[in-house]
Amino acid sequence: MAVSKSVEEKWRVINHPPCKKIINHNMMNKIIIGVSGGVGSFSEEAANYYCQKNKITGYELKYLISVENVLASLDNSAIDQGVFPIENSNGGIVVEAVYAMAKHQFEIKHIFEIDIRHNLLARKNINPSEISAIASHQQALKQCRMYLKRKWADVELIEYKDTAEAARDIAEGRLSPSTAVIANRVCADMYDLEILEEGIQDLKFNFTSFIVATK
Repeated sequence: MAVSKSVEEKWRVINHPPCKKIINHNMMNKIIIGVSGGVGSFSEEAANYYCQKNKITGYELKYLISVENVLASLDNSAIDQGVFPIENSNGGIVVEAVYAMAKHQFEIKHIFEIDIRHNLLARKNINPSEISAIASHQQALKQCRMYLKRKWADVELIEYKDTAEAARDIAEGRLSPSTAVIANRVCADMYDLEILEEGIQDLKFNFTSFIVATK
């Protein structure tokens, strides 16, 4: 069933997704899956979880950062499937996703959820008192808003295009050394950052629903 261009109709489809059999791709050609994040993002984690759960081994991830890029790549047949978040149990609807969905036609192959664990990362050897800003995706900031209000009320909050991109950019000097980021734990090892605090999301169980989209 092709998804309508209407945001309202798309939201009805999300709440009442069509049942489709998951195809085992073990014996098929490698499929290309676009994710709305960078290396180390939660979208990457979600895509790998989806493939492992459904025994899909022949796949390659393309890191497309935004939902708009994912759906545009589906339009152009540059990818076979796309994985992106649509709603979080605490942060609510992913506005970026809803706007992108309104502009493209696609099919919803599957909807699943994973538990998101946020962490506060910074460059190594920084004193927490030196932190003047915290950068992350809008949703990550929403999911940690009570923590941020309680412990970092005086720092600047910077909305970023992707949690993992924020981690990479602090490591590579594109963000001020006094900036911390909220990101996946794997980004600490990946980008040689220090974990200042783990599990900073406001809810102990912090589930995000992800869509698997196809043409």
